[in-house]
Amino acid sequence: MNYAKITDPCSPYTFSRIEKKIQNRTVLAAMTNMQSHKNGVISKSEIDWLVERAKGGFGIITTAATNVSIEGKAWNGEFGTYNDMHIPNLTNLTEKIHQFKSLVIAQLFHGGIKSPQNITGMIPISASAFNCENSETGKCRQASINDIQRIIKDFQNAAIRCVESGFDGIEIHGAHGYLISQFLGTKSNIRTDEWGGDLENRSRFLIQIIKSIKKVVPENFIFGIRISPIIENIGINLNDTINLIGILKKLNLDFIHLSCWDVFSKMDFKKYKNKTLTEIILKSHTNLPAIISTGNVWSSLDAQRLMIQGADLVGVARVAIPYPFWASDISNQNYNPKKPPFSEDLLYKAKLSRKFIEYMKNWEGFVK
Repeated sequence: MNYAKITDPCSPYTFSRIEKKIQNRTVLAAMTNMQSHKNGVISKSEIDWLVERAKGGFGIITTAATNVSIEGKAWNGEFGTYNDMHIPNLTNLTEKIHQFKSLVIAQLFHGGIKSPQNITGMIPISASAFNCENSETGKCRQASINDIQRIIKDFQNAAIRCVESGFDGIEIHGAHGYLISQFLGTKSNIRTDEWGGDLENRSRFLIQIIKSIKKVVPENFIFGIRISPIIENIGINLNDTINLIGILKKLNLDFIHLSCWDVFSKMDFKKYKNKTLTEIILKSHTNLPAIISTGNVWSSLDAQRLMIQGADLVGVARVAIPYPFWASDISNQNYNPKKPPFSEDLLYKAKLSRKFIEYMKNWEGFVK
């Protein structure tokens, strides 16, 4: 973390561990867009969508979540990193993004219980066996020790493919209730072996993924994790998250990405009163890696307000859909772009394909 009080999102940032510099502090967060091919090959439409945001000046471009295992696919149109056949098109993506000085990182994940059997052809797998609407049997399957070791290896192999494809780094998706979250949660993980129980055991799956990847990627490869500080329905609470971050900060990560939904929402937690999640986490630890915080940032002022909270990097998602040049436009301190709904024509001009636009119609009030 940079302890100088920098509040300009257009200022450059350097990841201290690897001395890698980014042109500004804006991060395009990973977003589902359903534009790629059934075999997991990233499509021209998805490449065009990401490249347009690099052209628009984002410091870091994060891909949509990419499944590291065939069984971990969570939606149609998701691109994969589970097979070498994915490398050529991913190389095309990274080469195009690098033309615009942005860095590009891939978000690696496994859907777990959120990977529908009617997409993967397999019964969903999770930390523990539970009722599951995505399974034809009505239940998901508890991961065996062999399953766990295999999936850790899948993450490692996917990271190798990302290196070979020219990515600058990876983000492990430990947020939003996917498989890693399912291991972290006290309600979703009721195992009694070394992979369940207390936080040390529940975080073992994530820690082993990180350690296995560290063994095979270059020293100057950006490496971070995205987490949801609170997911009540699977048993992730803020106290555990703060303790988890204490574990993660010892692993030489370059960033921790907080998925907050609304970075300006305030809460009381122990001695911290009327504070945001970002503020609480930063006040709970010292010597953290870079902190990215994402959720409900829209205007130039919003980005500055988030950095005043202490975030090193500003993550955005929704605003970058209609406004690919958002990262450049916030150099105007009065920039406050119009909010939804948006016309299909505007979204098409912003390099959304027909599939992506149709998907966005599921977001109430986003498309006219």
